[in-house]
Amino acid sequence: MAQLHPTVALAPACEPRKSGIGGLSPQRERRVKQLILERLGESLEVTELAHACSLSRSHFSRAFKCSTGLSPQDWIRTQRIARAKLLIQHTDLSLTQISLECGFCDQAHFCHMFTRSEGINPFAWRCQIMGEPKRQRSPCAVF
Repeated sequence: MAQLHPTVALAPACEPRKSGIGGLSPQRERRVKQLILERLGESLEVTELAHACSLSRSHFSRAFKCSTGLSPQDWIRTQRIARAKLLIQHTDLSLTQISLECGFCDQAHFCHMFTRSEGINPFAWRCQIMGEPKRQRSPCAVF
């Protein structure tokens, strides 16, 4: 089973800044992204991220969105999906294990967010990537 380093940057190294005014300083942006990536499997509160940047919650949220183009919650979700895709491709972990490893509260929520992001459920995506034939029912199917 392949092991992924938890602080591997999943975001592009050089994201375009949305605006030169009102965003996070490059140091704060790096610090908060590193913190997010290190703790991606845990529950992350915007208040904690703001505190790490020595900013109020509202100022941090606006500045983060200005810097990245995404709200902190959306950026975290994007990183969780990206990590899940890596784990699906490079490990034999179950979708339940992957969902917990990536910080989703349960597999159902993970499947919902993955499908919303990728347009296909994670089981079908794994089958596509691995070239395996699909079974009749996916573990994300809702009955």
